Amino acid sequence: MYGNDRTAMRRMFVEAWRKQRQGMPMPPLEMLIAEVIALHPEYHALLEDPEEMLDRDYTPEGGETNPFLHMGMHITLREQLGTDRPRGIAALYRQLSIQAGDPHLAEHWLMECLGQILWEAQRCSRMPDEQAYLECARRLLRR
Repeated sequence: MYGNDRTAMRRMFVEAWRKQRQGMPMPPLEMLIAEVIALHPEYHALLEDPEEMLDRDYTPEGGETNPFLHMGMHITLREQLGTDRPRGIAALYRQLSIQAGDPHLAEHWLMECLGQILWEAQRCSRMPDEQAYLECARRLLRR
């Protein structure tokens, strides 16, 4: 799913959402994408009229959140939870879901940790530090 072609990746979101709305069968990855999209009604209109946004840049300087990055991080997190990689993330997520009272909110909390770890890895040209990621999640439990 995560190739270098931004437009193709964005089209996957559009296509999964179209199939979901039309009740069409989907492979597991499209089902996962559609589940994440369903949790974000603020992005539905964008995905239902996609031509304008397929090539659009979303910049923090402009005060914008990139909807594809946001939903992509949800998908990444759900894949981590499904495989429990790094080991222990699934248990931490379950605890955070209880603490948050909302699994979606718990995902957002963990996405803060994931984003931080990915940013640090990219900045230092190294692999993401799984132990630092888990420690960040543990700190969330102590707030």
